[in-house]
Amino acid sequence: MYDWENRLCSAATDRVVRPFDWGLEWTSSWPCATGFPRNGHTPAEYLRSLNERALAASDDFFAYTPPTDFRLEGDFLRFTSAVDTPYPENNLVHGHWFPADFTKKPNRRKVATIVLPHWNASAGQHAGLCVGMAKFGISALRLSAPYHDYRMPAELKRADYAVSANVARTVDATRQGVIDTRSAVDWLISQGYERIGICGTSLGSCYAFLASTHDPRINVNVFNHCSTYFADVVWEGLSSAHIRESLVGALSLDELRAAWKVISPPYYIDRFAKFKDKRSLFIVARYDTTFPWHFSEEVLKKAAELKINHRSVVLPCGHYTTGKTPFKFMDGYHIINFLKRNL
Repeated sequence: MYDWENRLCSAATDRVVRPFDWGLEWTSSWPCATGFPRNGHTPAEYLRSLNERALAASDDFFAYTPPTDFRLEGDFLRFTSAVDTPYPENNLVHGHWFPADFTKKPNRRKVATIVLPHWNASAGQHAGLCVGMAKFGISALRLSAPYHDYRMPAELKRADYAVSANVARTVDATRQGVIDTRSAVDWLISQGYERIGICGTSLGSCYAFLASTHDPRINVNVFNHCSTYFADVVWEGLSSAHIRESLVGALSLDELRAAWKVISPPYYIDRFAKFKDKRSLFIVARYDTTFPWHFSEEVLKKAAELKINHRSVVLPCGHYTTGKTPFKFMDGYHIINFLKRNL
């Protein structure tokens, strides 16, 4: 299994080792940076302080002005992101819409799930999962993550700006992903949907956890591959080895943890556990080298310790092999079955 994972990972030959950058210019729009000057601080100290401020007021950090230009164009929902970036294509959010047919049971409660794909997912990936949801009476909205597929700047071949050795830009992209997700909830509610689920895979799982922690309107969660600290995953994960190559020597793992605290799920899990009405499914892979197993195991132990209202599933595969037969069907079964039962 490990050999299969390595072969699938190495099949991508377009990874670029980009230079390290603190990216402090990306912090200018963060609420936690207001009234907090950079002068007198090293970049590491400044980002550590901003993260502490952001964690202390995370509702403000992930707050937003709801978009007013939602438009459904065929099968696509489009709207302007509440987070502005220098890239016009990234500022337009795309959601592929898979509506369930409620006409046969008009009195049935309308339910929908937001699907957040994995890092570097192409535009067509996760569509099969969405089709399956719709067939079982769950409308699905597959969101394109920041800097992915339709939102990718012209100079990129991969979604390098979503997770990279540019430290502050990675935080900004994650913040944007969370806020775009919450904006999608606004649209679903405006369309009469009564219960909202979320299904995030890999990086999308991180976005989903942060969004659900800060949005009580999300009722049911599927965290498809989950891990602990954002920094540790990048530092140890197979898929991000090219990013670690740029980070090593520029900063320590402790400094990276401090700079990425506000986007790391463990800092919010106690708060998440207080939502007794939220129902969650944690899916992990026993032979995962992208989200290393010992991190995923920590998540399951913490969920049990805090008595989060949840189920857990351990797939007998790795991160990449989850997308291969037969594991993709096992994964899809667990996801749709949980959503069907709990939405």
